[in-house]
Amino acid sequence: MTVSQAYIGSELELFAYAQHWKAYFKSILSPFFGKRVLEVGAGLGATTQALCDGSQAEWICLEPDPQLLAQVREKELPACCRPQVGFVSSLASEAVFDSILYIDVLEHIEDDRAELARASQHIGPGNRLIVLSPAYPFLYSPFDQSIGHYRRYDRASLAALTPPGCKIVKMQYLDSVGLLTSLANRLFLRQSLPTQAQILFWDRRLVPLSRFFDRLIGYRFGRSILGIWERIK
Repeated sequence: MTVSQAYIGSELELFAYAQHWKAYFKSILSPFFGKRVLEVGAGLGATTQALCDGSQAEWICLEPDPQLLAQVREKELPACCRPQVGFVSSLASEAVFDSILYIDVLEHIEDDRAELARASQHIGPGNRLIVLSPAYPFLYSPFDQSIGHYRRYDRASLAALTPPGCKIVKMQYLDSVGLLTSLANRLFLRQSLPTQAQILFWDRRLVPLSRFFDRLIGYRFGRSILGIWERIK
């Protein structure tokens, strides 16, 4: 099994409340989507609901767990969305996408380098791999362990995963203000899961501040890290 079994957890339900956060990273990612999108690890479908606006020709919600995929099918999603059980390794060799998304997913995959190398075979020249993951290895906490994170990333460790034939087009941190909450949890709270009230406070109060301060500081640090690669050959 490539994806950690601990991936399935109540954190998916908690972070479904993070509407401001999802709107924030959508504003950055959507110009890179293209018309055919593969979302790896669709989970409960909350991220699909936030990102897919129906303008795409096809949006594949790839999820290895049938129980989670059943919940994706129950959601009201645009007609272009197609839930599909499986892994990137189970895709047909001829399946090609304009973009492949790993939104808070790559950190759950033990062999992340091999995963991105496989994914890169399913994008054509000029198309993109998009990864959004928790930032900074020193912030690895009981929360990360409890939900099956193998790691957190910084610029160097994420850039080191660049697949053959691809180049980095964007590498930046997001949620500078939210970084303080991760630091507090690592040093003081040591919670295995945040509460709903904590998620709502972060999402409604801190994320709007991050949208302002991230630009001000040039995306130099934050709670999450974003990497986008383009296939060049």
